[in-house]
Amino acid sequence: MRLRGLASLQHRGFRFLLAGQFTSNVGDMIYAVALPWYVLANHGGVLLLGTALAAYGVPRTVFIVVGGHASDRWSPWTSMMCADATRALAVGGLAVAAATGKPSAITLIPIAVVLGVGEGVFLPGSFSILPIMLPDADLQSGNAMASSGTQLATLIGPAIGGPLVATVGAAWAFGLDAASFVVSAATLLAVGRDRGSHESRGGTRRSGPAPSYPEDLMGAEPAQMAADLGPDPSSGIRQLLLSERVLQIILITNAAANLGFGAESEIALPALARGPFHAGAGGYGALLATFGAGALFGTLIAAQIRTPGRPAILGSLAFLVEALVVSAVPYLGGAVGAGCGLAVVGAAEGLGNVLTITAFQRWAPAAVRGRLMSLVLLTSFGVFPVSVAVGALVVHEFGAAPVFPASGATLGLAILFALTQGKWREFGASRAKPRAALES
Repeated sequence: MRLRGLASLQHRGFRFLLAGQFTSNVGDMIYAVALPWYVLANHGGVLLLGTALAAYGVPRTVFIVVGGHASDRWSPWTSMMCADATRALAVGGLAVAAATGKPSAITLIPIAVVLGVGEGVFLPGSFSILPIMLPDADLQSGNAMASSGTQLATLIGPAIGGPLVATVGAAWAFGLDAASFVVSAATLLAVGRDRGSHESRGGTRRSGPAPSYPEDLMGAEPAQMAADLGPDPSSGIRQLLLSERVLQIILITNAAANLGFGAESEIALPALARGPFHAGAGGYGALLATFGAGALFGTLIAAQIRTPGRPAILGSLAFLVEALVVSAVPYLGGAVGAGCGLAVVGAAEGLGNVLTITAFQRWAPAAVRGRLMSLVLLTSFGVFPVSVAVGALVVHEFGAAPVFPASGATLGLAILFALTQGKWREFGASRAKPRAALES
């Protein structure tokens, strides 16, 4: 019997994409272990770590909008490839800095800014590329497989990164991350070439600066959707923001739900591992790996199930479970209990993310999908600098434990607000596009 979750793997370009992004994500998770340990173990302190993360988060937020425009105007794989090449150079520079000296704001902040710019340009394309590469029937499978690759990397990366940092130091870990960006850029180049080959065998092109997508891969009624947008897609986006209640709910909920995420994952968790849990770099890597294992399980479940009649409701219930369990992580009896809790958190997040992202991709008009996705990402990541800055202060003054229930409370309240809205409860129940709002 054919497994529903593997349907997307029959597309060669998607296989290229999956391999490159998996490699890059493994490198990112090695970096995620190396950076806080490089700073904290060399007496940089949580305030320097929080400053570096904020210096990364601010330009990432700003350039998400640029990335959405670049994804729509040229192509997602082009903007992603350029971003990966830039980040390879930046992390390579960080590897040299770590090999030659201790962490300092003068070194870390400029590199963090470049990495934030690259990530901001990369993200909208990474969420917009799958509806272009895959037919609608395979879209949920593709999202689940892509997310599963990310979560498998979250499981493998820390398992490599922890012992690597503990034995040979952070510089080698940063060097591996730089190499992973090179691999990702190369596979994206292969995706672009494979795409061009597809078009030369019968895909159709439109004139003008918009990306040229074969109509059979664009989703429902692409030509009509492009006509509805008119000559200025930006005005169509403004109409959507003013008239589409579900888009307003998504943006508000995302901002509130992510308010505590940066503080919890980037500041409080490594501080908890290094302090009360006495887990060391290897133990911190193991905590990240348990989250990745749970998230992998959640995304694999999402790959196999049929699209539910109301995916927003099922996704919201998963996020509520995540909020409840993340609040309890510091109080589960130490590192082992916290790891079990993080596994549940990861499973709930993985399932909820696949369902809601797929619903949004199907809803968003293809010609402005990158820019709409950049708005969603902007609300998700826009609060990150505030989150890590406040988180660093809270951990410095009160310890790591209180950050977790605060993060769970903001997530839970945001999801409960969304569930009170009828438009959100119905979101994804229909494949209809918001065409009325785009008519000129």
